[in-house]
Amino acid sequence: MLKRVMSLLLAMATVLAPVACAQAASETDGAAVDALQEEAGKTLVAYFSWSGNTEEIAAHIAEQTGADLLEIQPETPYPTDYNECGDVALAERDNNERPAIANLPESLDEYETILIGYPIWWHTAPMIIGTFLESYDLSGKVIYPFTQSASMNQEQFDNSIDFVRQCAVGATVCDGLFARHTDTEAIDAYLADNGLIEE
Repeated sequence: MLKRVMSLLLAMATVLAPVACAQAASETDGAAVDALQEEAGKTLVAYFSWSGNTEEIAAHIAEQTGADLLEIQPETPYPTDYNECGDVALAERDNNERPAIANLPESLDEYETILIGYPIWWHTAPMIIGTFLESYDLSGKVIYPFTQSASMNQEQFDNSIDFVRQCAVGATVCDGLFARHTDTEAIDAYLADNGLIEE
């Protein structure tokens, strides 16, 4: 009888597990993500924005989810000139740098779910996203990346998700949101599909 019950539970978990989330290094059961969200506490929307587009998405997500909002601010501000900023970002990427953050919180312990937002810079996430993620023990947390870019290139988006997974050791990193800042329909659909809309 016990064997039969265990088989039934296993079958249910397999059917219900979403494919959206993956452990930093391997696939994980979607039921584990649901359990973490139910157990946990608060949700954080942390984002880095240079032009303001990612900030717009982040603010919308925070409003829809009831999450706390944190802008990741570099200790040394990036140049306001597009080309100059691009040169700095390229050098950071090529050297795999971790730019210092001016307002890095001491702890993220109160958060179980983190939505992390950024623009695509030089075919991946800005290196300051690595600084943020690597500053904490993210074990057991669920992370949802969101991003946008001028080109909306899928390969670059995929590269950025790989980078987030490499930096978010121990976390469950879900498939991210790739949408223009003006596409609130796509943003809301992603939040709803992942059970993130505040009820």
